[in-house]
Amino acid sequence: MAAESNNLEEVLEPFYRRASEAEDRLARLEASLSRNKDSGNEKQQKLIGELQSKLENTKAEQVVEREKMKKAMMEVQRLTSENAKLQYRILHLARALKEADHR
Repeated sequence: MAAESNNLEEVLEPFYRRASEAEDRLARLEASLSRNKDSGNEKQQKLIGELQSKLENTKAEQVVEREKMKKAMMEVQRLTSENAKLQYRILHLARALKEADHR
């Protein structure tokens, strides 16, 4: 189960990194925009809008990936529990079979 968690975290790591980088770029652009506010540079405003849009998309992707990870973790837990129950039944069935063979 821990291996599954690590694997899912590795899968999500690029999304976290991209979101963080996008947030950093957006913060730098917003700071630059506030310094150059009087210039009214439309190109910067367009770039900021595009970056904000990309950031929102990345955040939406993160939410989707987190939900997938939660579902996968729940499935792993369910299968682990079911596996333990089946192993327990196998153990008792094997014992019963040995007892029946000895009789």
